[in-house]
Amino acid sequence: MDLAFTPEEQAFREEIRAWVHANLPKDISHKVHNALRLSRDDMQRWARILGKKGWLGHGWPKEFGGPGWNAVQKHLFEEECALAGAPRVVPFGPVMVAPVIMAFGSPEQQKRFLPGIASGEVWWSQGYSEPGSGSDLASVKCRAERQGDKYIVNGQKTWTTLGQYGEWIFCLVRTSTEGKPQTGISFLLIDMKSPGVTVRPIVLLDGEAEVNEVWFDNVEVPAENLIGEENKGWTYAKHLLSHERTNIADVNRAKRELERLKRIAKAEGVYDDLRFRDEIAKLEVDVVALEMLVLRVLSAEKSGKNSLDIAGLLKIRGSEIQQRYSELMMLAAGPFSLPFIEEAMEAGWQGDFPGGLPGDAPLASTYFNMRKTTIYGGSNEVQRNIVSQVVLG
Repeated sequence: MDLAFTPEEQAFREEIRAWVHANLPKDISHKVHNALRLSRDDMQRWARILGKKGWLGHGWPKEFGGPGWNAVQKHLFEEECALAGAPRVVPFGPVMVAPVIMAFGSPEQQKRFLPGIASGEVWWSQGYSEPGSGSDLASVKCRAERQGDKYIVNGQKTWTTLGQYGEWIFCLVRTSTEGKPQTGISFLLIDMKSPGVTVRPIVLLDGEAEVNEVWFDNVEVPAENLIGEENKGWTYAKHLLSHERTNIADVNRAKRELERLKRIAKAEGVYDDLRFRDEIAKLEVDVVALEMLVLRVLSAEKSGKNSLDIAGLLKIRGSEIQQRYSELMMLAAGPFSLPFIEEAMEAGWQGDFPGGLPGDAPLASTYFNMRKTTIYGGSNEVQRNIVSQVVLG
């Protein structure tokens, strides 16, 4: 196992770093470094910049218009983007549904859907979770009934991240009730502008509406939008979830936020407190350990060996680290991290009161938001069971 980067890989890193520095809009990187709200336009603008370069689908093979990078190059690209303050690529299109369309979609579906994903022009949403069907995804009840050359879809999806911006949504739908629950699920692509689709925002504790309910009331979906075979959607869903859980680990963002934590601690005068510094040190050890785990997987892939099936383990550790650094930022700022007045922040007020610093205002919002990380993508309790079965035997 060789965890050192080659001279060629280091040169590749420098190339990526120079390009990102030259092309990442400064107003967007400022928002990312300070945890300020990113608008749809901010996220879409960066996606289109990457799309024009051919790097939005940076994990795609050349045959589908991607750069054809190996695992190490993809890692270096993601790290340089994160450290520069680039928004995290909204994964539902390029990271999640695109690999499913590549692996299981028809040539016609690939020609129809992949170009819009690669360019960043089409915003995709994920329709997996339902009330009562989150980690137990096999119990989905949203129904799709075949009628001639179309499906009639009825039901509900929930916790649909950024669904208010969605133009298309990929859904797991129930097409059969016979046999095991997993055997009656299909994978359907649905135009969110279709009659009968209703998106209802869910207002969260911090006042944001990042997640949504999506309702389907007799929505007509052309049968040609079915991916692969009917009732084989569970197979395609597992293929997608392996990408999602690895992506959730997000070690590169953790490295960036670790540096932000240190800046906040110094600004608040607690960096010299040995006990607080111990907490930062423990977090840094965990971040480095997570990075080593990711590099082990990359090393195995680069050498042609079978990598460990540790997507669940990456998700567990990555999500816990995200919660920990947001908690330590709150602790560093103390009472000054509490104010979060949405209207005031929109007007440009960032905590300019006695003792308050501009970087403090978003801390409470980030802390609240990160409570989700150990739940989404399969709760960590369920992931531990999977890891124990698959890895430990």
